[in-house]
Amino acid sequence: MAAPTVSASLNASTYSPGDQMTLTVTYGDPDTRPVTVTIVVTDAQGNSSAPVSVTAVIDPLTVTVTDDSGRTWTRISDTGTVAVYRAVA
Repeated sequence: MAAPTVSASLNASTYSPGDQMTLTVTYGDPDTRPVTVTIVVTDAQGNSSAPVSVTAVIDPLTVTVTDDSGRTWTRISDTGTVAVYRAVA
């Protein structure tokens, strides 16, 4: 079983008050795999629906950003492997 990975970087090394900060988080879990579920509904008389399939990721990773200065970090995007957040310094 492999451990999840994460790395984070800011768009600058220092900020002045009011500067926009962009945080990029790259993350992954090698053990998370998509699974396809197919459902067929059958009533008491034996009538069945057409099969319906959906692909889902079981136990996907989620990213939450907080800091000890009380800033609000807004998620700009999240592809499931790269998340981008913004806040004001």
